[in-house]
Amino acid sequence: MTTPLIQFKSVSKAFKGHPVLRGIDLAIYQGQITTIIGKSGGGKSVLLKHIIGLLNPDEGSVTIDGQCLAKLSRGDRKRLRRRFSYMFQDSALFDSMTVGENVGLPLVKHGRKSDEEIREIVLEKLRLIGLTDVYDSYPSQLSGGMKKRVGLARAIVMEPQVVLYD
Repeated sequence: MTTPLIQFKSVSKAFKGHPVLRGIDLAIYQGQITTIIGKSGGGKSVLLKHIIGLLNPDEGSVTIDGQCLAKLSRGDRKRLRRRFSYMFQDSALFDSMTVGENVGLPLVKHGRKSDEEIREIVLEKLRLIGLTDVYDSYPSQLSGGMKKRVGLARAIVMEPQVVLYD
């Protein structure tokens, strides 16, 4: 049997004594689409934040490609995290930046590309979501649905192996 891409083994997490995750066992394999469904406040976002290493379990372990996140060095965690992208519930767009700047932000922060290369990549991602005409617009000028799509474009701009949608 293949190693799961993402695996939770008996993961528990509590905040201020309030349990949010209790003994979660989960295996997600390469190419698999997985949906976590639950009521508001049920721990879905907490689970996703464990995958990208923003939170550590109080008990149990989270592994990516068989590597336990808790045992990785900071540098190895950072390299592993680059394979993932995270789309926030509220799109998390910066109001002071244009759509183009918002989508291109991960490329500016992590890449070694020229301004023109970044512009072309951003325009391609905006084409994919049907919003090339908002490149120079600001988030305040967009509808809620358009903001979600811009958030998606930013989530895929680095061409991650895995996209986590919160």
